[in-house]
Amino acid sequence: MSMEIRKQLPDGVAQAAAEEDLAEINRLTKRPLTAEEVYTFRVRLCDNEVDRDGERFSAETLAELAPLFVGKSGIFDHNWSAQEQTARIYHTEVERETGRTTAAGDGYCCLTARAYMLRNEKNQALIEEIEGGIKKEVSVGCSVRRAVCSVCGAEKGTCSHVPGQRYDGKLCFTELQGAEDAYEWSFVAVPAQRGAGVLKTFSGGGEDLRTFLKRCGDPRRLEQLEQLEREAALGRNYMKALRRDVLRLCCTAETELDGKILAGALEKLEEQELLELQRVYRCRAERSAAPQLPYGATGEKQDGSAFLI
Repeated sequence: MSMEIRKQLPDGVAQAAAEEDLAEINRLTKRPLTAEEVYTFRVRLCDNEVDRDGERFSAETLAELAPLFVGKSGIFDHNWSAQEQTARIYHTEVERETGRTTAAGDGYCCLTARAYMLRNEKNQALIEEIEGGIKKEVSVGCSVRRAVCSVCGAEKGTCSHVPGQRYDGKLCFTELQGAEDAYEWSFVAVPAQRGAGVLKTFSGGGEDLRTFLKRCGDPRRLEQLEQLEREAALGRNYMKALRRDVLRLCCTAETELDGKILAGALEKLEEQELLELQRVYRCRAERSAAPQLPYGATGEKQDGSAFLI
């Protein structure tokens, strides 16, 4: 969503608005700033439209995010560095656009903010780029409690519904629910949302998730990550053993097969497909291993007289 710059206000409103803005800004400063010292602008942070990733914030989540973003820094490309701090949000609100609907068919709303930066030599070039429309797109870093399927309500990745597809006329997407924290907002080149470009998942500024969780001092989340890693390792070992067994059965039954080519093909198959191949070739192996002259139904050996000449 493109940044919205408010360059002018109607006559008779500018002075009141400036005083109101300064009061909110000065709640975040160590000393009172004057109107001449600050540059303010409006920015649309995120909305409830389905984005390029097939995800969206619910309207309730936007309302929960609004107070969390007050006081948060504006940086560049989600680079968590004190040197990258350029602006700060001092006011947020959820706005609705009458008559506009989302791809999901409900009313459109967005989270907007007012931010300020100091008017000084360091920021002058950035102010000119904002005014000139060069610095426009923004993205936010935040976390939510749940990501669920819009069709069935299941947690993301646990159902068969595909984002972007329609089921009985209902668009499938992942809805992000329950705001937990807001980290920052950034000027970016290519945002995720077509409108605002919202970064919903935290990348840690280039560091891996384990390093980030250790730095944040969150032992509960770190334990969850370690448990997921253990379960993932078990799953990988299981799939490796399953593919190895299917390869053995296939090569035993089809001796003309090239084992290397088959092994590569099996790497692309999922568990259910592998299990079906395992069942088919195991049955074939059992049939080929059965004796040609089996015992009779009574369990007694046949005397073979029927085969005498």
